[in-house]
Amino acid sequence: MANVDSTVLTERQVEVLERREQGKTQREVAEELGTTDANVSAIERAAEANVEKARRTLELVQTLRAPVQFTVAAGTCFEDIVDQIYAQGDDAGLKVDHCRPELYAHLYGLLGDVASENMLEEPIDVGLTSEGTVKVFAESG
Repeated sequence: MANVDSTVLTERQVEVLERREQGKTQREVAEELGTTDANVSAIERAAEANVEKARRTLELVQTLRAPVQFTVAAGTCFEDIVDQIYAQGDDAGLKVDHCRPELYAHLYGLLGDVASENMLEEPIDVGLTSEGTVKVFAESG
């Protein structure tokens, strides 16, 4: 088993995830580990929640470390977000690594949970890295 000391996962969570990745059912994992299906399910959910929290932490840090950072208000449409990103990049002398249609699609993929009908439902923080990568952090995203 992998060493979990440098991760946000417990040893038990890694045991369950490894077995599930091998294609074993929750019942099979439960039998191997001497526990119940319900417990395996709970461990798996907790592991996935830890993975998501780690992913969100990484998103926040990448946004905070970007040389260009700004906040976009709730109620802003995607077209205006794209305009703001390009304007901020131009001001900083950075080339955005997406053309307009690609950036629009990229943002839509990132912001689907905090947008409705092409408009933000909550504010977001945007970072533009020195390589032109757009990073986005939404509180509930």
